[in-house]
Amino acid sequence: MSYMPRVARDGTSRADDPLLLLGRLDGRLQCSTYTDIFLARSRLEGAAALAGLAGVPIAVRDLQDWIAGRTPPPRASEGLNDPISVAAIFHLALSRDDDLKDPVTRATLSMLRTILDDRTQAEVYGADDLAHFGPTWRELRKAADAPFPTRDLLAVASRILELLALTEPAPRDSFDVVSIDGRALCLPPRGRDRSWLIAAAVPRMLYRAGFTTRVIPSFILLPKFLPPSPVDLVRALMQAIGTTAQAGLRDMDSIERAASRFQTDLAVTKRSRAPLLARLQLCYPGLNANAVSRLLGITPQGARKLLASLPQPSSPVLI
Repeated sequence: MSYMPRVARDGTSRADDPLLLLGRLDGRLQCSTYTDIFLARSRLEGAAALAGLAGVPIAVRDLQDWIAGRTPPPRASEGLNDPISVAAIFHLALSRDDDLKDPVTRATLSMLRTILDDRTQAEVYGADDLAHFGPTWRELRKAADAPFPTRDLLAVASRILELLALTEPAPRDSFDVVSIDGRALCLPPRGRDRSWLIAAAVPRMLYRAGFTTRVIPSFILLPKFLPPSPVDLVRALMQAIGTTAQAGLRDMDSIERAASRFQTDLAVTKRSRAPLLARLQLCYPGLNANAVSRLLGITPQGARKLLASLPQPSSPVLI
């Protein structure tokens, strides 16, 4: 089954068609001077969506606080019985794009890792999680990169359901428990859900299948529980693509308005680092002086002065 765009009564394609919206967003990312800002914010949105699917719901603001150095990884100190640490999820989400050749994607990833060492954070807060999920993640990543027989959503949906089988834990023997009154109970071992790892590969699959010209990290798309058939999954993917693409277009508009205000309000020389710092603040609001010092190669004192020179936004910059 190939996808046919929605058409209006006059035979033209509808403006709210999900794939047309995706094409509009992808096209804007090809020519916009703010693509790096969008991808940085999109990466955080995607990581937050993955955390929710993995059973550790967080907000993008929680990731921003962690990156800016205000807090430890989200949920790391709450004493919750989480199935996986957010630090491990974030590391796997970033590592998905390690080998991509797109220069803008690589530059934004390098910039983020200059602020936050996700590898070290994952080892500190989620070493056991990396050992448990890492092999499956590598297997799924390799399978997701395999060529698609056809370039349509049905092929992507079929690949997703094929990958679902790879996440099923190998059968293990049950274990016996003897109750206090002497009864023997046979309990199955408790496994941890790994289907969220498939969602981590969806942005990459859309890119490999030709729907986008670069990986857009926010296109996680999958629901918590997958439909039983590829046709049903295509419908779910279409709806999610439309919603996510519309949100991406709105975010691009927001970025362009905010950047325009910064350019108007900043009275600086051509050699000033303030415009670059203003762009970084749109990606990661609330960066502290130490992070700015590392990113821009200036002293901490110079970073504090530069931060003080930026106009304060009338309201917080939210993703």
